[in-house]
Amino acid sequence: MSQRRDFIKKAALGTIGISTVLSCKELTEKEDATAEKVVQKNQKKPVIISTWNHGLPANEETWNSLKNGKSALDAIEAGMKIPEADPKVRSVGYGGYPDREGKVTLDACIMDHQSNCGSVSFLQGIKHPISVAKRVLQNTSHVMLSGQGALQFALSEGFTEENLLTAEAERDWKKWVEESKYKPVINIENHDTISMLVVDNDGNISGACTTSGAAWKMHGRVGDSPIIGAGLFLDNEVGAAAATGLGEAVIRTAGSAMVVELMRQGKSPLEACKEIVERIYDKHKNHRDLEYLQVGFIALNKNGEYAGYSLRSGFNYAVYDEEYGNRMEDAAFKMPWEN
Repeated sequence: MSQRRDFIKKAALGTIGISTVLSCKELTEKEDATAEKVVQKNQKKPVIISTWNHGLPANEETWNSLKNGKSALDAIEAGMKIPEADPKVRSVGYGGYPDREGKVTLDACIMDHQSNCGSVSFLQGIKHPISVAKRVLQNTSHVMLSGQGALQFALSEGFTEENLLTAEAERDWKKWVEESKYKPVINIENHDTISMLVVDNDGNISGACTTSGAAWKMHGRVGDSPIIGAGLFLDNEVGAAAATGLGEAVIRTAGSAMVVELMRQGKSPLEACKEIVERIYDKHKNHRDLEYLQVGFIALNKNGEYAGYSLRSGFNYAVYDEEYGNRMEDAAFKMPWEN
């Protein structure tokens, strides 16, 4: 009899324990749901952030496209095509500085909120590499096409081959050839890109990069801009990041992916950018590229919070949101060697 009473007692206690666990689980689920509602309520959308002054007209076009009901990828493509077609922007697309052989070679990538990616590198003769990268995403099972293969794909998709070397860029190249010294210039738009990150009307994140790469580079050189994880990375649950500056340094450290991973761990966009910039400096402080080393990141999290941070001064970025419109902001920076 006593054994039976003990069994009933233990069974009752076990039932109480299970009920308590279930109650705690239900409470946790309710708290999680409440917290999620708070996050969604506080989420700013749409928000667009892009690198450098040529980000302003790109942002404007992207914003208008979003407001007119276009998808995030279509809107980003429309925005990025603005600097790609502007011969005054000497680091992107048509009018971009050529390599040391006088050939304009282009890189671009694009990524959506479902982690679909498209990329082209070492592409010649096509004015809008961002559009080709988007077609890679949409119409192939690949992520990246390069060189002659990228050109063949573009032509098969109906793009037209044309000369991208403007008279101004050719004149500057011929002047450079007189000495043929390769030396990146800090914060002068001869080795930079336009990167763009977007939180769209639905609260989803997408991003893209496009560039003509480093002026006077070796023929065949590819920088960080078309490389998912280096020049651009995003996770729709967390946020997005994109890089600017010396591409080789960003590639060596998988820079943009690392910024997003730090945001996943709870850091703000500013904290995440700062930590990776400092990490890049630590990895390169005894490197031969230190003299030319400038890197910067922009980052945007799921709530629409954003930041930019660079190793040296001079990096700025364009931001567009409902509250303040389209404007330029200076990135925070810190030069560790001056401490």
